[in-house]
Amino acid sequence: MHCGMCLPTCPTYMETKRERNSPRGRISLMRSVADGELEVTKALADEMYYCLGCLACQTACPAGVKYAELFETARAEVERAGVASHPERDFWRWLTLNVMFMHPRLLRLAGWGLRLWQKTGLDQALRRVKFFGLLPKKLRDLEPQTPRVAESFSDGLIEPIETPPVRRYRVGMLTGCIQDLAFSNINRDTVDVLLANGCEVITPRAQSCCGSLHAHNGAVEMAQELARRQIDSFDLESVDAIITNAGGCGSHLKTYAHLLHEDPFYAEKARLWDKKVKDIHEWLGQIGIRAPLSEAIPQEVTYHESCHLCHGQKVVNQPRQMLKAIPGLSLKELPESNWCCGSAGIYNITQPEQSAKLLTRKVKNIEATGVTVVATSNPGCHLQIANGLGDAARVTQPVTLLASAYRREQGNLTL
Repeated sequence: MHCGMCLPTCPTYMETKRERNSPRGRISLMRSVADGELEVTKALADEMYYCLGCLACQTACPAGVKYAELFETARAEVERAGVASHPERDFWRWLTLNVMFMHPRLLRLAGWGLRLWQKTGLDQALRRVKFFGLLPKKLRDLEPQTPRVAESFSDGLIEPIETPPVRRYRVGMLTGCIQDLAFSNINRDTVDVLLANGCEVITPRAQSCCGSLHAHNGAVEMAQELARRQIDSFDLESVDAIITNAGGCGSHLKTYAHLLHEDPFYAEKARLWDKKVKDIHEWLGQIGIRAPLSEAIPQEVTYHESCHLCHGQKVVNQPRQMLKAIPGLSLKELPESNWCCGSAGIYNITQPEQSAKLLTRKVKNIEATGVTVVATSNPGCHLQIANGLGDAARVTQPVTLLASAYRREQGNLTL
């Protein structure tokens, strides 16, 4: 395809107006490498990692080009060729991809340490004396973006099996990794919403990362290993759905059949897995949301769409339906609601300048609505937008707002 309908939807192309920074330009580069006309070089690596991977181009493409698969394959080729290798980069890739996100208990141990650091107030004390100004610029810029670690992780908030008074469905619950560390309360909210809609919830302990971070960064073998772990965590035949509540993770979780299509032991299981994985908004839209019976509390909310939820999973209307089901809630549409906020996995770490431009654009659009509550449905977007807004508005998620309405129904929580 050469029509260029993807160009005005691509944040990097709209920033530079360079063909190479567009989906069409990147696909042309990939094609040239595949045809042997170009070598895999550092310049190609820089271009592939300048891409956000927001997948807005997939929504715009009239031919349905699967850019996500091309993009991940290109990054895997870059890593195999080693053209982006650098001691500092190699160390951080090893520490995060190979160590932290491959070992869930080690990741939680790091979370406990960070939680202790934050609870003792050491982070704030060191900010007051400007200690972080002594760090290298990259670390100095990243420190304010450090997420607050939750008081309890998901396993401490959610029982292995929770059953509603009347069971209509049986579902598995994915707790994630960053979602588990920073937003375990949203996992609890998700389970409460499922229970309120007649779903028995099965939540395996100490779940692994889904592998999206690895797949998006060229570490295909590790992504495959993590996919196998996830599949083995559930009895797929016994559940009606596997529920995810993180837009970026969900988009990757639905591609296990492609990821494992050559695996003789997991290919069939992966196809069944893909059929069962449902985003929480998608699932409730499918089975029908039970409207809360609680009193209406007037609140005005705007909604930012996670790129991988709307472009990757094509879940667009269901989150809005969830919000509109809440008594007293008025939804005010956000201009450019599906334009990337700049989080994009670890893009705000690897491409901080471009990420900051996208965040500024997003914050301006939010401020233009005059609304002080912003709902989104991905941990990366949640953290990015919260950092951008500061105290100007509260960032939450649709499932949290719905869970609050169900709890008010029971008379045990007031907003």
